[in-house]
Amino acid sequence: MVEQTGMIIGIGRRKTATAVVKIKEGKGQVFINDKEIKEYFPLPYQVDEVIKPLAVTETVGQFDVYAKVSGGGIAGHMDAIKLGIARAIAKYDPSFISKLREYGLLTRDPRMKERKKYGQKGARKKFQWTKR
Repeated sequence: MVEQTGMIIGIGRRKTATAVVKIKEGKGQVFINDKEIKEYFPLPYQVDEVIKPLAVTETVGQFDVYAKVSGGGIAGHMDAIKLGIARAIAKYDPSFISKLREYGLLTRDPRMKERKKYGQKGARKKFQWTKR
């Protein structure tokens, strides 16, 4: 979906995190929740993981990325933003889809937390069984 401002939107999800990512042609700035990426993700491996779709398609420095992410934790935020960027790039230029698929960047990770069952301590853990 292309907005009237010329931005392309991609939505990414992981666990309970949801990211709305908007990209437009620019200088390569990345903002997450109105903070720069280095401020939001202080560790280098986190930054590398988030901009992986840009690195794979060799478009680092070509797009400005604006992401709003909510829910979940840091790992969920990273993967949700990464999926959102990949989907937005795929909308921008469909020729990148095969390259993104090759690296598994367009696949949504379906793993979610398993719910707690009644009569049990958790999803799998049971209360201690006593014979007498």
